[in-house]
Amino acid sequence: MVILTLVLTAIPIVLSGIVSFTDWNFIAGLNTIRFVGFDNYANLFRDDDFLHSMRNNFTLLAIVPVSMFISLVLAAIINKAAYFKSFFKVIYFMPFISSFVAVAILWRVLFHPSSGPINGFLMSIGIEHPPMWLADPSYSLISVMIIMLWANLGFDMIIYMAGLQNIPNDLYEAADIDGASSIRKFFSVTLPLLSPTTFFLLITGIVGSFRAFDLIMVLTGGGPAGSTDVMVFELYQNAFVNLKSGYASAIGIMLLFIILAITLIQWVGQKKWVNY
Repeated sequence: MVILTLVLTAIPIVLSGIVSFTDWNFIAGLNTIRFVGFDNYANLFRDDDFLHSMRNNFTLLAIVPVSMFISLVLAAIINKAAYFKSFFKVIYFMPFISSFVAVAILWRVLFHPSSGPINGFLMSIGIEHPPMWLADPSYSLISVMIIMLWANLGFDMIIYMAGLQNIPNDLYEAADIDGASSIRKFFSVTLPLLSPTTFFLLITGIVGSFRAFDLIMVLTGGGPAGSTDVMVFELYQNAFVNLKSGYASAIGIMLLFIILAITLIQWVGQKKWVNY
C-alpha cells in the first residue's frame, strides 16, 4: 500500500510541483526544461480562462448539499419501505455505475434544443421558447449540474442507507417512550448519528465536483463560449492541446491546494457538529 501510494500519488505530485516551475513542453524532451520560477503561478491569476474555470468549479459545489439532501430523503423513505427496497436501490444506483460517456450521450439527446423530449414536453405545456440547455451559455452549466446531480444521487443514497441501518433501534424506542414526534426523532436522533456519514459525503462530494472532467469533455468540450470550462478541463487543454506542461502542472498544484484548504476547513469545523 505504501509503495503504491508513493508511486501513483506522492512521487507524481512532487514531480508535477517541480514541473510547475518550468515552461517545459513534454514532447520536446527533458533537455528543453527551463525554470521560470513563480511565473506560471503569477500568470494563473492574470488568466481570464483559468479564473473563469475556477468560478465554474465553485458554482458546481452547489450540487453537493442538494444531492445530499435529496439522497437523505430518498434513503429515509426506502429504508422505511416494506417492499421493493432492493429494486429501488438498484434503480437509483445504476446511473452512478454507468459509463459517463453513455450518460453524456443520453442527456445530450434529452437536452436537444429542437428535437429533445425535455423541450418537447415543455412546449406541450405551453412554454413556447424553452431553454436551449447545453447550447446556451446561460443554461449550459446548469444543465451539467442537473446531470451530475442525477448521476451522483445513487451513491449518496446508498451511503446514507448504510448509515441509517447502523443507528440502533433502542434510541428510537427511547425517543418514543419520551413522546418524541417523528420530526423530533429525525432531528434529535437520526441527523446527529448520521453526521459522520454526512461529513464523509461532504468531503467526497466537494472533491468530486472539483475533479469534474469526463462529463464536460463529452457533453460540451468546455463550451459554449467557455461557459462549462472547469479547472481540470483547463489543465487538460493546456497540457495536451497547447502543450504547456509547466503551466498545466501549476493548475494541478493550485487545484490540489484548493482541495486541501477546503478539506482542512471541513476537518476543523467537523469537531463542532460531527458526533462519533
